[in-house]
Amino acid sequence: MHSLPKKLGILLLSMWLLAGCQTSNKSPAKEASPGPQQKISYTERVKQTLPEQRRDQSSQAIANRLVQIATSIPNVRGATAVVLGKYTIVGIDLDPRLDRGRVGTVKYSVAQALHEDPQGARALVTADVDLVQRLRDINEDIRNGRPVAGILEELADITNRIIPQPSKETKKREEAPSRNNEQRLKQSP
Repeated sequence: MHSLPKKLGILLLSMWLLAGCQTSNKSPAKEASPGPQQKISYTERVKQTLPEQRRDQSSQAIANRLVQIATSIPNVRGATAVVLGKYTIVGIDLDPRLDRGRVGTVKYSVAQALHEDPQGARALVTADVDLVQRLRDINEDIRNGRPVAGILEELADITNRIIPQPSKETKKREEAPSRNNEQRLKQSP
């Protein structure tokens, strides 16, 4: 009989240890969400992640998209674009009666609109009638399978001829006044 109280003591002690080590049985939902009287002290913003729309990344598809963007600008009657690698030149047709200042404004508007498109961000824009025609001829050569080396030479000639309106913002470079520059300015008539 002496062993019965000993066994009962061990049983009670083990039950007491098990009961003391047990975690509370709260559901995770009750822990995560605040009750009706609890106030949330912060707001957490989460970036929405929608899958990006897949676009055709061929040079011709990019050129077509840039032409659509350019022709959406008021006073642009037509456009053509040549895309070779990361280089893009967009030629725009404008009303020949527009004055020079208005042509510059339209070119700038087209460049700004192209800047919003990832492939148009570095595009050069021209409104020169001869260059636009040359760009159309290059597009035709590309469609007909002319060798890329000849097309690149033609694009290099066009790029050297135009003063482009870049769609990418350019920073002004100004030299700090130096003593030599100031002396030269004072000496010139």
